Amino acid sequence: MIVCGIDVGSLSAEAALLSDGKLAAYSLIRTGPDSAETARQALKEVLDQTEIRQKDIDYTVATGYGRVIVPFADKNITEISCHAKGAHHFFPSVRTILDMGGQDCKAIQCDENGKVSNFIMNDKCAAGTGRAFEVMANLLQIKLEDIGPLSLEFEGEPVKISNKCIVFAKSEVLSYMREGVPLNQVLAGLCDGVAERVKGLIRSVGLKEDFVISGGITKNIGVVQRIEEKLGLKASINFEPQIVGAVGAAIFAKEILENGG
Repeated sequence: MIVCGIDVGSLSAEAALLSDGKLAAYSLIRTGPDSAETARQALKEVLDQTEIRQKDIDYTVATGYGRVIVPFADKNITEISCHAKGAHHFFPSVRTILDMGGQDCKAIQCDENGKVSNFIMNDKCAAGTGRAFEVMANLLQIKLEDIGPLSLEFEGEPVKISNKCIVFAKSEVLSYMREGVPLNQVLAGLCDGVAERVKGLIRSVGLKEDFVISGGITKNIGVVQRIEEKLGLKASINFEPQIVGAVGAAIFAKEILENGG
């Protein structure tokens, strides 16, 4: 049985192929202006890694913001359910999931089967998301991947930066830089503000062990370490945290076929 999961998010898109329940290949690309074309490209890239052809795929489930317009999907399922399912696949003991994406953050509780039992999300502003960090990297003219490590090269109190509005946050960052505040201290403030925001989300949904973080911001060590410190709990993180939703979608596809379609 060969199944596929496609996760078309606001900043990135991922495809995952499962062959007889095992991950055969995955792809991760930038989301373009045409979500349908982005989905096709993600599928092409994952197929190119294997001898599997599109006609060999028995079922495809789409998730993410662009899930409803993936032209070759047999079904679409919300990213909240898919992230819970995917996190449970990689870490069967998971009970709390934090998905930190390009456009929003979601705190999710699931049961022993990876089924969502409670969730809360914050999508009112881009602050504290992958898009916000891209904006700040461009503003400060540094590489996105350098924000986390540089933020940890600072000892002392980080500056306070808005974690609710990206417009205010940009203004605050520029003001600090003009005042001569060290870059590392500003970056520490950015990461700490996101971690504080996330802590509130998780406390609202309820924190239960074990704890998994997924999504692109998981690659920012400055944010992850501060979240762990604030929660007093070590997070489990997949080898590629951005494919969790796509893998969850593929698992749903497998279960649909096993249950008779």
